Amino acid sequence: MPALVLSGSVVPAGEAGVGDVDPRDRRGRRYPLIALVGAAACAVVAGARSYAAIGHWLRRAPQDTLGRLGFPARGALGVRPAASMDTVRRLVEQLHPEGLAMLLQPAGTEQDRPVRLSADGKSARGSRTRSRTAAHLLAVIDQDDQVIAQLRIPDKTNEIPCLREILAPLDIEDAWVSADALHTQTETARFLVEDKKAHYLLTVKLNQPTLYARCRRLPWEKATAKYYDRTKGHGRQETRVVQVLTVSHLDFPPCPAGRPRHPPPDEQRDGQAHPRDRLRHHRSDRPPGKTAGHRAGTT
Repeated sequence: MPALVLSGSVVPAGEAGVGDVDPRDRRGRRYPLIALVGAAACAVVAGARSYAAIGHWLRRAPQDTLGRLGFPARGALGVRPAASMDTVRRLVEQLHPEGLAMLLQPAGTEQDRPVRLSADGKSARGSRTRSRTAAHLLAVIDQDDQVIAQLRIPDKTNEIPCLREILAPLDIEDAWVSADALHTQTETARFLVEDKKAHYLLTVKLNQPTLYARCRRLPWEKATAKYYDRTKGHGRQETRVVQVLTVSHLDFPPCPAGRPRHPPPDEQRDGQAHPRDRLRHHRSDRPPGKTAGHRAGTT
């Protein structure tokens, strides 16, 4: 059953009335909740990037558009007045950021199961006030660039534990999950492989100095699989070269149950990967001294 998530509480949609999920006070409600949320979403899709722009879009919206959004008709002439910018702002600030993502996430069937997932966190633009820090959101998108889950990071924590929390209710078996270097943690990798039966693709940087040093000592000159990509971003041309190696002795968890974490001595000597223990590492082919990142993943 779908759920509405407002003000941090989850209420089943079929078991609650509007008063149970509307975060506003019961007194003074002039506009329905769905009308204000729908108007804000339409204004953003139309190009609005601020509350002032949303208010400007509402003032210029025709009467039939306001009627389809759910704004009530008032007075003898049946005019539908539009909400002000402050009315929309006060409501949006009280809504839980992951509510829409929960309503839009896949149903979890075998056909709808995601194949590739990417997790990243960003601070919401314009959310900082004089008394409150900016809202930091952690979002997960699938292979179709659709946000299937979103979570606001509490002020006294970070993204690391929240990634496991946001992925826990999702059916991601056999899916690839990629994240930046912040999430290259042993507990995160063990959670993905052992608990969720998924694969991971994580970036290794100097926040993990021991693992980073082991990656740099790998025989990259023997890599035969390479991928070149040149893109333009952040005001500059970026060239990325990805090399792939398969090894079995990096000593990064998780290791499936019933299999030793360290390889036998003969595998350590010849450097060949055992077919049952394939750990792929990707690195960016950049000059020495640069902060080249490595990619570690399981298959």
